[in-house]
Amino acid sequence: MATARKKAASTTEQGEAGDVKSGLRILKKYPNRRLYDTQTSSYITLADVKRMVLEGVDFEVHDAKTQEDLTRAILLQIILEEETAGVPMFSTSSLAQIIRFYGHAMQGAMGGLLERQMQAFTDMQQRFTEQTPGIPFTPEAWTGLMGGYAEQSKTLMNQWQEQLKNAGAMFPFSTPPGNKKP
Repeated sequence: MATARKKAASTTEQGEAGDVKSGLRILKKYPNRRLYDTQTSSYITLADVKRMVLEGVDFEVHDAKTQEDLTRAILLQIILEEETAGVPMFSTSSLAQIIRFYGHAMQGAMGGLLERQMQAFTDMQQRFTEQTPGIPFTPEAWTGLMGGYAEQSKTLMNQWQEQLKNAGAMFPFSTPPGNKKP
């Protein structure tokens, strides 16, 4: 019985507040920039971490010495490699716009909005694939579908802003720094 407890304790990590996170794969990042997978007891590469993301594995990356959570930094590093290796997902203009939102009053809302939009896109992609078996999934097909979706989202956002203004909302909708109003 004690062996089972010891084994269970070694396969889970304690959170900052003492809560146990089970099923979470812990990677350690060492000062020599190497990543160590505590589940497989082996060193791994960023390509291995990318594969974990694609497979939907829940993980965190901790600094081996300080235990600081480095997960976001590692994910951003993977995105940087992807952006520089092939056809980039983000245009220079969209990256500049994202940077402009840092420090802006709408920074917190923008993160949540992007996350919800990405989830909506993923859900639409899954439904489309399920509802149209045998139809090839091409970028051109998605460009057409998403163009309509983006326009509809913009219209809904404008309507929402107008409703808030008409209701006497206490906060102004300002343009992010560096942008000009149309």
